[in-house]
Amino acid sequence: MNTKYKIILSSFVISTFLMIIKFMAYYMTYSSAILTDALESIINVVASGFAFYAIYLASQPKDMNHPYGHGKIEFFSAGLEGVLIVLASIFIIFHSVQNFFNPQPLSDLKLGLGIIILGAVVNWFLGHYIEKEGIKFQSPTLIADGKHLKLDAQSGIILIIAVAIVVVSKSAWIDGVASVSFAIFMGWSGVKIIRKSIGGLMDETDQETLGKVVEILKNHKKEEWIDIHNLRIQHYGADLHIDCHITLPKYYNLEKVHANVHEFEEILGKEFEGNVEIFIHADPCLPECCHYCKVHDCPMRSFPTLKTIEWNHVNLSLNQKHFIESI
Repeated sequence: MNTKYKIILSSFVISTFLMIIKFMAYYMTYSSAILTDALESIINVVASGFAFYAIYLASQPKDMNHPYGHGKIEFFSAGLEGVLIVLASIFIIFHSVQNFFNPQPLSDLKLGLGIIILGAVVNWFLGHYIEKEGIKFQSPTLIADGKHLKLDAQSGIILIIAVAIVVVSKSAWIDGVASVSFAIFMGWSGVKIIRKSIGGLMDETDQETLGKVVEILKNHKKEEWIDIHNLRIQHYGADLHIDCHITLPKYYNLEKVHANVHEFEEILGKEFEGNVEIFIHADPCLPECCHYCKVHDCPMRSFPTLKTIEWNHVNLSLNQKHFIESI
């Protein structure tokens, strides 16, 4: 069993245990705040179960029907988790409003408070660990699950304060207000998770990864790499796909072009965790490229070097060579 399976399985087991004791606490106390925490735990369990399947499917090799692999299922898994969070927040608001008009007597709140504290501590440390590992493995599923568990821990902190105030002040209405307030915050967090997963499914540019690629290329720039353009980055779950065009001196033979492309791929590939697929299209230089070409002793130079082009995330992404006229 690989590391990602172990991480998500741990999340599933711990979330199931916490869900059981939180519902026990609710039936002892009838607190809306504790019910909020318990319902959040149902989402944790369902999301972790689906996440386990998503990670399994994403790890399957490419096939004829999925030539880029199965990694995008991780974005769908993260989106489902966001939808479940939003649905739970709507139910919590509905239940809390009902309790305003049909209040239930509260009891054993100190016991419920202890259980919420336990759940908040466990979820925070587990969520922090899973999110950190998700970033390490570039896994949208693990990142979303980690964020969700940390969100659950944050809800626990707010609910701890609310239940403690109810215990001290005997003002039961605070219980409902706390539930509604956090349900709104929880729903907004779910919407942000959905938004990010949709961006991944639609191949939205990941600015953080793009920035990292640009910095790597700037730090390892070779004088024979005259130009780079049409740089594109796509995430397939934890897998990363990078493609671009590189302009090389037109008098290079095929063997030398291949060596440069191979070096380019190695420089990029070693800087990322997980599976990185790199496609490079080599272009021959044109006379206009001489204006910013840094190759010394070029036997075919038509113009002197007049310009230095600073590589950045904008001009490397453009689908055109950086001729002096376009700068």
